[in-house]
Amino acid sequence: MADTSDCPARWLDVGARQFDPWRVTPIRHRVHEHSLLALNKVIALGTRLEDRCQVRTHSDTAAAGTPFNDAPRLHPNRKTAVDTLSDIEHAAAWMSLLNIQTDPEYQSLVDTVLDDVKPTVERLDPGMSYRAGWIFVTSPRAVTPFHMDKEHNFILQIMGRKRLYVWQPDDTVAVSEAARDLFHARHNRDLIKWRDELRERALVFDLEPGRGAYMPSTSPHLVENGDGPSVTASFTYYTDATRRNSLLHAVNHRLRSAGLDPPPIGSRPMRDAPLYAGVRTVLGVKSLVRRAIGRQAVSPTARYAMHQFS
Repeated sequence: MADTSDCPARWLDVGARQFDPWRVTPIRHRVHEHSLLALNKVIALGTRLEDRCQVRTHSDTAAAGTPFNDAPRLHPNRKTAVDTLSDIEHAAAWMSLLNIQTDPEYQSLVDTVLDDVKPTVERLDPGMSYRAGWIFVTSPRAVTPFHMDKEHNFILQIMGRKRLYVWQPDDTVAVSEAARDLFHARHNRDLIKWRDELRERALVFDLEPGRGAYMPSTSPHLVENGDGPSVTASFTYYTDATRRNSLLHAVNHRLRSAGLDPPPIGSRPMRDAPLYAGVRTVLGVKSLVRRAIGRQAVSPTARYAMHQFS
């Protein structure tokens, strides 16, 4: 008889009738039951990814207001991935295994989870691409500093408990429009600043195995680990809408740099549509030129964020 332990009827329950790709949503799941997320498997994966420089880590002295991009430098964790992951309860560290889809075993896990929700996503938010997976292994009471990301994200608790604070993706009190423009233009988070009064604006999720949240692109978030060690997995992707918004934010950043005050993305659809069409035309020409001179041009609709098997 075939082993069906890793083939439940559904990995994620996203509430298909209520799902809104641009609103933060609580999620129930069964991903914590998957054999590839057992701690011994995660340790082995960490060893492989560390060899490829696909591990990010900082110590548990980082705080909510620590600049996210600089946390590994400001609060270094000098232990190896194996040493950190093997004794995460006492490692006093936060560690992320990056782009797990570059590993053949874990690429199949990323596809399994995202294929499960793809029909719901595509109905409302077509163009799923740049799939990726991330595993976060965290010591007691360690913090993931306040930040935001470009991708849509299903964040799922696998082991232990943590508290997730999330702000809606259009909350410009939490993160200003100018900060979003800079982030999309340069992946620069310098204008994303933590203030303790933001807590009262947040959606708060107390995560445990089987629970998670859906965070749309550019949803600011902060994570505080519980009193024990924790493992969390994120499954991320881009869509036609996230790519469009990112390009428009980048254009707005250029306009701001020229001394102009552009309207927020989405506030003037009649302005956004032709602007986006023009930017896409320019980028398409640049891509053709790169190919003509023999340089690699990465498709914005590639299936995976990276594809690197060793």
